[in-house]
Amino acid sequence: MKALLQRVSGASVSVAGEVVGSIGRGLAVFVGVANGDTEKDAQYLAQKLVNLRIFADQKDKFNLSALDIKAELLLVSQFTLLADARKGRRPSFTDAAPPAEAEKLFERFVEEVKASGLKVATGRFQQYMQVEIHNDGPVTIMLDSKD
Repeated sequence: MKALLQRVSGASVSVAGEVVGSIGRGLAVFVGVANGDTEKDAQYLAQKLVNLRIFADQKDKFNLSALDIKAELLLVSQFTLLADARKGRRPSFTDAAPPAEAEKLFERFVEEVKASGLKVATGRFQQYMQVEIHNDGPVTIMLDSKD
């Protein structure tokens, strides 16, 4: 399971022109579920996400986590994180889990993150979404449950 996270001052996601999720200061997180991922991957990634120290303290050092600052989280499913573009000109998505399996694990990941007590907003699974992000820093980090 992969997560591309961006520290944001605000973010929102819309489907068919309707805002379905929005946050203030926190993290916009794009999540890709791979073939072979399990609930353990979802649990690991959720814990890593909320505890990762990527917010600055008073000395401008990355010493604070999402939990420390009570960040808000926007979680968006994105199978394209599993793209393989090593050959040819069109990416392959064979490493991505089938939609039914991916949705189940994405929802498990959302539940795990919500258990932290932080505000969580989401997009809509398998829908065409418009995501607006106000990247703060910019800070962008890739997490992989297999690392």
